[in-house]
Amino acid sequence: MPEIAEVETVRNTLKKKILHKKIIDINIIYGKIIENDLEEFKKILIGKEFIDIKRKGKWLMFELDDYYLLSHLRMEGKFFLKNSDEEIAKHEHIIFTFADNTDLRYHDTRKFGRMNLVKKEDILKVEAIKKQGYEPLSKELTKDYLYNKINNKHIPIKTLLLDQTIISGLGNIYANEVLFYAGINPSRHGVSITLLECEKIIKASNEVIKKAIECGGTTIKSYTSSLGVTGRFQQYLAVHKRENEPCIHCGTPINKVKIGGRSTYFCPKCQK
Repeated sequence: MPEIAEVETVRNTLKKKILHKKIIDINIIYGKIIENDLEEFKKILIGKEFIDIKRKGKWLMFELDDYYLLSHLRMEGKFFLKNSDEEIAKHEHIIFTFADNTDLRYHDTRKFGRMNLVKKEDILKVEAIKKQGYEPLSKELTKDYLYNKINNKHIPIKTLLLDQTIISGLGNIYANEVLFYAGINPSRHGVSITLLECEKIIKASNEVIKKAIECGGTTIKSYTSSLGVTGRFQQYLAVHKRENEPCIHCGTPINKVKIGGRSTYFCPKCQK
């Protein structure tokens, strides 16, 4: 699944390639991805151009004059830029055609992704946007904020880090990495996490996500690259997908367990 670093990479790449290009047509092949009335969706967008692309957590926000087009990639959503005369590939479900005869094509093997066209004045009425917590690189993400969010929760800290209302943008890969660098066992409940450990989580989140963005995200089997960008952060993974491999700090084999249904990797010695 694309997480904050991957979505930020998509945002930065698209900003260089599609801004201020007039949309002349939209081909909707699988309409359930779009949460609006399909004809209204096309009517609003055709003739317009994207003037900026923002991001909130894992949501891309394509900005128009009066609207935002919200896009969530979910498990395997990707965007591709192609010439308009290229054959439509399998799993390309939404195609935006620009006046320069290029397309922005949304590709999604599982069809889990979603798009939603929202008026700018209504953006904070969208529950998924309104409830987002602070991001790992945000100055508002403080140890006190995190402690107050989790100190009464009898839920594993790994699960809490995946809660987008607490920290926005973290997914399974980076939650595993953050907890390793913070030295915290992923099974510990939020109620047991101290204020000092909250500070360690925030520091680790900041460092891991900053490095991941610099590397263009992580390219692994469950999420591969698009837009000609291949992430390199997989070269720096300390625990994720490293079951039975030696810990980079102590040499102890990395363990794998399921927490909240998610594959969780940790060092049993460094993260007691």
